[in-house]
Formats: sequence, structure tokens, C-alpha cells
Amino acid sequence: MECIFCKVIKGELPSYKIYDDDYVVAFLDIAPVNEGHILVVPKKHFDSLEEVDELMLSYVMNIVKKCGAAIEKTLGVKGYNVIINNGSVAGQVINHFHCHVIPRRDDDGLHNWPQKNYPEGKAEEIVAKLAAELKK
Repeated sequence: MECIFCKVIKGELPSYKIYDDDYVVAFLDIAPVNEGHILVVPKKHFDSLEEVDELMLSYVMNIVKKCGAAIEKTLGVKGYNVIINNGSVAGQVINHFHCHVIPRRDDDGLHNWPQKNYPEGKAEEIVAKLAAELKK
């Protein structure tokens, strides 16, 4: 079964497109966190962040940057969140890599996620594992 974003890209499903070129499409999220919530989606299907090649990732992020600037300029907000949900446990609902650009207002009721502390010795353990993996 073809993904919803691929259908939007092909014009088989309606969307509120704000940007469209040969490589990327950007449109309003149909279930926005805040008004003006944009999804930036590469036209080529990638299930996850790890599948996206560096050139495409860079291109997508350039469009994200433009969308963020447009949000600030036209919607009267002073900031925005850029979010990538990667994997279902992280909140990825559509298995097609995409970035959320979410306008933020002081009174929007959204809160940053809670911060935690590492137990004694845990940070060092995690650093050793991650550093070893990244050296491969």
C-alpha cells in the first residue's frame, strides 16, 4: 500500500501546498499542533532519517529553514520548532521521512519535554557505547 505522502505528492490526495519543486513538497499538516504547522517532505520515498542521503537531507533542511522564516515573517510568531519523528516509538505516524515546522507562541499551551538526570556512572557508560559505534 502506497503511503499517504506519496499520494499527496502525486496529487491523488488533496493538500494545502505552500511549496513545490522537483525534490520537495511542503504543505500544511491536516492535524496541526498550531495554525501554520508545515510538513516538509522529499518527493522520493524514504522510510526514515537513516535512509535519506546527505544531499537530500541538506536540501530538505534548506526548505525547512525557508518555511521557518516564512512562518515568522507572515504569521507574526517569534519562533518555531523543527521536529523529526523517527520511528513509531518517537511518534512517526507516516513512514515517509518528513520534517515538522511548528509555529510557536508564548500562549500556545505547548511545553518543552521534561528533562531528567543520569544516575551515577550512566552517562559515561552511554558515551562509551555511542562513541564506539560512531567510530565504526
